[in-house]
Amino acid sequence: MQSKEYRQRRIQEIIGKEFVATQGDLAKRLLEEGFQVTQATVSRDISELRLVRQPFGKNKYRYALSPYGMSADPYEELRIQFKQFVRDIDRAENIVVLKVSDGYAMGVALTLDQLSRDDIVGTLAGQDTIFVAVRSAEQAKAVMLEFEDYLAG
Repeated sequence: MQSKEYRQRRIQEIIGKEFVATQGDLAKRLLEEGFQVTQATVSRDISELRLVRQPFGKNKYRYALSPYGMSADPYEELRIQFKQFVRDIDRAENIVVLKVSDGYAMGVALTLDQLSRDDIVGTLAGQDTIFVAVRSAEQAKAVMLEFEDYLAG
């Protein structure tokens, strides 16, 4: 059985040399190399490697390595990411919604998850939107104010 580290190194090599548009494409490519992976495994690898989906031509995207290194302090990393990628913040009851630059939602959501905060239940990231589930509407107001401070920088 091949190690997680080796698989993730191969993922980096594959996306550095080939056009990989979807998680399914990446899973298929890994299976061709003999890796026994599921969609969930590939999704976790993408998050851990902080891969981003970058525009590539008209209405096409491809996975790429994030051009930004990760800070050891997740709060500092979050400040950096807010300045670079977050475009707007909104709230619906206990859900804080972040609009980010296209392709960077997963990376920002991963950093939010790494905070391991009791008031944040979890995140859900799409292409350019992140839902941050907060335990209560009152706590969501506080989280939104904190996020607005990060955005104001």
